[in-house]
Amino acid sequence: MASFLTLLRSNANYRYSWTGQIISEVGDHFNTIAVFSLALETTGSGVVVSGVLLARALAVVAAGPLAGVLLDRMDRRRMMILSDAARAVIALGFLVCLRYPSNWLLYLMSGLLMFASPFFTSGRAAILPVIASKEELHTANSLTQTTQWVNLAIGSMLGGASVMKLGYMWAFLFNSLSFVVSAFCIAGLHTPGGFKPRRDTLAQPQVLRPWHEYTEGLRYMRATPLIFGLALLNVGWASGGGAAQVLFSLFGEKVFHRGAQGIGLIWGFGAIGLIAGGIVGHGIGRKLSFESYKWTIAICYLLHGIAYVIFSQMQRFWLALLFIALSRAAVGVTSVLNMGQLLRHVADGYRGRVFSTIESMSWGTMMFSMMAAGLASDYYSPRLIGVWSGIFSGSTAIFWAWANWAGKLPEPRDTGDHAHIQ
Repeated sequence: MASFLTLLRSNANYRYSWTGQIISEVGDHFNTIAVFSLALETTGSGVVVSGVLLARALAVVAAGPLAGVLLDRMDRRRMMILSDAARAVIALGFLVCLRYPSNWLLYLMSGLLMFASPFFTSGRAAILPVIASKEELHTANSLTQTTQWVNLAIGSMLGGASVMKLGYMWAFLFNSLSFVVSAFCIAGLHTPGGFKPRRDTLAQPQVLRPWHEYTEGLRYMRATPLIFGLALLNVGWASGGGAAQVLFSLFGEKVFHRGAQGIGLIWGFGAIGLIAGGIVGHGIGRKLSFESYKWTIAICYLLHGIAYVIFSQMQRFWLALLFIALSRAAVGVTSVLNMGQLLRHVADGYRGRVFSTIESMSWGTMMFSMMAAGLASDYYSPRLIGVWSGIFSGSTAIFWAWANWAGKLPEPRDTGDHAHIQ
């Protein structure tokens, strides 16, 4: 914790980014809980929740290639500000859903909101090695991800409580305002070299060729085994993780009969687990050798899958909350360690495309997982779906361990693309 405080005190750029992150992500979770609860209240069907998540996934998959190319071409800070501005306007559109209830309107607004998101989220990841020195990068990565999960816990619990007490309108208004605050925070970032990436790989840097540049990024990922392996690792997790997004709402509403507050508590305890895992990941990250890191990832994914299966079978609500926290703690460790490897080894000119492609691959897989879970929820119990979700997600450990055992995950060279900007 002392290293987190030192970073916030000494690095003004990171402090601006961190402050904006807190406000905007808490607002995001107000929106998420409100939309899921509204969908279930209106229809009572898990298919609608699955439809909202499917609309979000399709939007991220569609936006990913464009976001990656532009983030590796344009000023990344400017792209992030434009993303915040667009999302502030779109977030207000959910108020229309209250006056004119419609499943398709929920799908449309959810999709539009998520289409604008990769321009910000991938941009934030891409600029982290610019606003943090090599010595600060591990701490900055850990704090960014741990803060994300603290926001999930706070936003989910407060979002669920606020919907129950104040209604949906205030959740949507707060979400819109949060993007405005975030944009002002990102506008405060300044570095002597700016935030336009270094592009040494294009023969004609003045010409924008989106498809050529996107496939160039894919070739770069494929040529670097660790980066390619981490992308596939995210796909493996998402095969069960997508279903979990649907199941959290179903367990809160239909299994434990606790309404929006129950949904918020499950999301919130999941976030508490992620926070704990993030702290553990930060503590061990500096000490692990590369080989130890790879085996730690395999063990954590296996523990995650087992704990999720147990969560799905618990009869007591508090025990279910305990095991979802344990499951997410294992994911938290892997997330901090894996992102640390990507930040260290992905070259500056490719960061936008790599991070947006991994995000698109994850959401694309989650899309099919969510769709399957939503359709299955009309025929099978959430508990049975939860077992298979945990098995699919946890099986990632087997494939990762095999790749490591076979020597297919060598450590790349450190890119050295870091700047110490205060």
